[in-house]
Amino acid sequence: MSLAQRLTITQPMRVFWITWFGQLISILGSGLTSFGVGAKVFLDTRSTTQFALLSFFALAPMVVLSPIAGTLIDRWDRRRAMLLADMGNGFTTMLIFGMLMASDRGMFKLETWHFYLPVSLGSCFGAFRWPAFFATVTLIVPKQHLGRANAMAEVASGASQILSPIIAGALIDSVGLVGVLTVDVCSFFIAVTTLLMVRFPRPTVSAEGQQGKGSLLTEMKQGWSFISARKGLLSLMAFTGVAVLCMDLVVLLITPLVLAFTDISTLGRIASIAGVGALLGGIGMGVWGGPKNPLYGILGFHAFSGVVLFMAAPSPSVALVAAAAALYLFTMPPVMAGIQSIWQRKIPSDLQGRAAAVKRMVILCVSPFASLIAGPLADDIFEPAMREGGVLASTMGRLLGVGPGRGIAVIFIVLGLLTLANVTVGWLNPRLRNLDKELPDALPDTPPAPPDTTAPNAPTAGASAS
Repeated sequence: MSLAQRLTITQPMRVFWITWFGQLISILGSGLTSFGVGAKVFLDTRSTTQFALLSFFALAPMVVLSPIAGTLIDRWDRRRAMLLADMGNGFTTMLIFGMLMASDRGMFKLETWHFYLPVSLGSCFGAFRWPAFFATVTLIVPKQHLGRANAMAEVASGASQILSPIIAGALIDSVGLVGVLTVDVCSFFIAVTTLLMVRFPRPTVSAEGQQGKGSLLTEMKQGWSFISARKGLLSLMAFTGVAVLCMDLVVLLITPLVLAFTDISTLGRIASIAGVGALLGGIGMGVWGGPKNPLYGILGFHAFSGVVLFMAAPSPSVALVAAAAALYLFTMPPVMAGIQSIWQRKIPSDLQGRAAAVKRMVILCVSPFASLIAGPLADDIFEPAMREGGVLASTMGRLLGVGPGRGIAVIFIVLGLLTLANVTVGWLNPRLRNLDKELPDALPDTPPAPPDTTAPNAPTAGASAS
């Protein structure tokens, strides 16, 4: 037995934890670079437009490439797809590092638009990361533990959102953006090393997965065809879109709501408390695993999140808003992990990449839409309406008060009502309510057997088995 074979890990849950740890480190590193580059662009230009353009180039390629990425993930060895994502992100980080070093040495003048190409490249590689990871989870985690595994993925994502700005801010003050990029490059090596240590089983071949075999375009269409032919999954995707819209608007508007009555340091403390709520929700879901029928947990926690939004509206209170923010984000991991578990259980493993990419594309389209409407809703409609003499001052103003931030408080109430309406429509829709019963599970109770790396003819790294 070769050294590589002896070091290869194939036990399913050990493979999951090692892979999860590597991806946690990788997205933490990517978050450092994203925050650092964004901060540099804004501080150099003081232009919200330039900052928004950077965000556009970080998101748009991912939206466009998601269907192609999902199709290729189903075609390829999934470990290689994850390696491609991590190595590609490492390359783009080193490209930015090289640009900064060349600029510091006077080789050329670094402009904001120079960042657009590497950021776009990173977005292209990022289109492969999460679809490949979630498609892989079904190969290495027993079906009854999918809720726990997906909750830990939410923990990784939440940890990145909380820790990356804190770490990046400290590093920028001490070692500058070059130091931040150096840490990201180190995280890339850790992520790649963990993927080289493990092997994934092959996806089980299904009739549905084979129906769409052919050209790249034909296979891309199969992901949408599979979902659209199953009204329960289509309803779940619509439900998810509305849920994500509400979440994104809350996250976008919490900052102006808080800054309307307090300072930025208090906002930071509220954000930290909210982040703790998100982590506790993810860890709690990871321990619990969710109800036997994930839909009950999804609807229940989502309804609770709608009620929580009413807490943030009545009065400009730091304690009340902090508690509401923590409780709101506490509900997010159970909701999103439950949704992901249903998708994984109901979709054949050799179709997971394409289906996940379709769902991800819908979610990625919702986020920029939320960004576009948040400002006009607050600045042009609800905030003027809640000023002294505004059209809502004599009605909603009696309950919430008038003045700065009170229009956003009304939006929070509207979002709470929209959340409860989304839950009600979902429950009244028999295709969604009975999804777990009507649509049989496409996954076996236990994952497929991993490749035998001890056999004389076992595939080694780079062979067809993942």
